[in-house]
Amino acid sequence: MTHIETASAYDIMRRRIDEHRQEKFRATLVGVAIFLALFALAAWWADFGILPVIEGLPKLGEYVSKLFSTPAAQGSAERIPIVSLSHLFGGWDTKQSLLYWFYNIHTFLVLILDTVAMAVLATLLGFSVAFIVSFPAAYNLSPHGLIVWTSRRFLEVLRSIPDLVFALFFVFCYGVGPLAGILAMGLHSAGALGKLFSELNENASPRPAEGIVASGGNWFEMIRYAIVPQVLPGFLSYGLLRFEINVRSSAIIGVVGAGGIGEELKKVINFNRYEDISAVILLIVLLVVAIDTLSGFLRQRLIRDTRVV
Repeated sequence: MTHIETASAYDIMRRRIDEHRQEKFRATLVGVAIFLALFALAAWWADFGILPVIEGLPKLGEYVSKLFSTPAAQGSAERIPIVSLSHLFGGWDTKQSLLYWFYNIHTFLVLILDTVAMAVLATLLGFSVAFIVSFPAAYNLSPHGLIVWTSRRFLEVLRSIPDLVFALFFVFCYGVGPLAGILAMGLHSAGALGKLFSELNENASPRPAEGIVASGGNWFEMIRYAIVPQVLPGFLSYGLLRFEINVRSSAIIGVVGAGGIGEELKKVINFNRYEDISAVILLIVLLVVAIDTLSGFLRQRLIRDTRVV
């Protein structure tokens, strides 16, 4: 190849690269324009704006100030802060200290354990239902199209109803207590996990399943010996993630009477017991951090062990 031919080929390659870059640039501009247009339309429709958010920030500070303060005297507009830095690290008998916040720690710890137990039971319930329904909900595993459609609609109904709405319904049916919270979180978890599990099933390798069927195995044997070993690590990883979510949800749905620490939080807020409010919120934060850290570590170990295998 002569020098002229080499230069010509180089120019053609450069021209193609430039054309590709221009195409990518135009596609990026179109994507950004569509995003901004949709954002502007959604903001206009929902009456969302940056200025109202900025204007409302001082009111948020005022709310927090009132939350952690009390009137200086009856009928007085002046307020005395409950949380004073000079007393924050005082002893048990100092009313404004961190230790004084936890004078009722034995009650709070029992409710924290109830919250964790609710999350565990709800996750196991949701995991079990999702595990069973995910196989007929997968297009590549379901024996009939109608079964796929029915299974997917069932999972959609479960995850489209918020667990808080489920909790209100079950509190009406079964009364105030952990049972309502466990059922609410369990059903919502089943819908969310069922979708994730069915997608994992659809991405499983078909070769082991074809081998089981070719050797005379039935549908259940094909699922048990060909699909489950492939997808089980992913199932467990998603299950741990859902457990984290349920720990947070159990603290929220308890506000409507579904048991756990959330129910206590609602009570202390209603009675304006600010030290208890601070203690309960701090315990919830510590619980969520601990659960997130532990389950995240377990998920990483599970994923790493699966890759090694």
